[in-house]
Amino acid sequence: MSAVICGSLAFDTIMSFQGRFSEQILPDQLHILNVSFLVPALRREFGGCAGNIAYGLKQLGGRPLPMATVGSDGAEYVARLQGLGISTEFIREVADSYTAQAMIMTDRDNNQITAFHPGAMMQAHTVQVTARSDIALGIISPDGRDAMLQHAEQFKAANIPFVFDPGQGLPMFDGKELAHFVELATWVTVNDYEARLLSDRTGLSCAELSKRVQGLIVTLGAEGCEVWVAGEKTVVPPVTAADVLDPTGCGDAFRAALLFGLEKGWPLLKCAGLGNRVGAHKIASRGGQNYTLDIDQISR
Repeated sequence: MSAVICGSLAFDTIMSFQGRFSEQILPDQLHILNVSFLVPALRREFGGCAGNIAYGLKQLGGRPLPMATVGSDGAEYVARLQGLGISTEFIREVADSYTAQAMIMTDRDNNQITAFHPGAMMQAHTVQVTARSDIALGIISPDGRDAMLQHAEQFKAANIPFVFDPGQGLPMFDGKELAHFVELATWVTVNDYEARLLSDRTGLSCAELSKRVQGLIVTLGAEGCEVWVAGEKTVVPPVTAADVLDPTGCGDAFRAALLFGLEKGWPLLKCAGLGNRVGAHKIASRGGQNYTLDIDQISR
């Protein structure tokens, strides 16, 4: 069975700053902020949430169906996905537009500053979710605002269970809209910062949110994650990474594992445990799509 992955395909320009952002930004001078960072290391990677999640799910042996839009410069990305054996039937090209671009700067403490140009992603709503016998579930990850709203309704109408993963797109929505996403979704996953923002905007605690879906997962980075089911919290311990090279795409790797486990019918705790293992594996490599999984080892 397949999983529809709604979200962005983007080219990531990743820069490494060898100092700390906190040492360069003066809190009492934020009103006249003017800083420059020397970044000796720079590289360009394939990225975007849909691309990263699809890559991870394919690594695990799943069947991802990324649903996204690319610009007139996106042929290279489409060819890469096809070369990986990932279906591109739900990927559309938008003429006179660039593929989404993310400029990501990471400091020595793995803090990140990102500038994002959405480009063709803003037309992602032109691709629609429909019921199909081989589609088991889906995920809504950060995407164009209209696409996220419409795809949620389409998943529900097609009776396809889905994960709501608002990520960096969460600030685009008010409390009423976010509560409606939760109402439509089967599961919700956010990081700890997004969990606080989601609670603030909806007026619902994590315990209350978890009662409206089959489960809420809050990732905590190096601290593991929380799994909330029916108002009860269980902490899933972290997995120590062999090396910490680049956090880019770790959340997407976790979500790939989550989708893999959910499609297999695993309980959320087992899904989250796999997510922690895959995320720890990914952080030991640079970029969001350069790691290779040993399935026998990672699934233990």
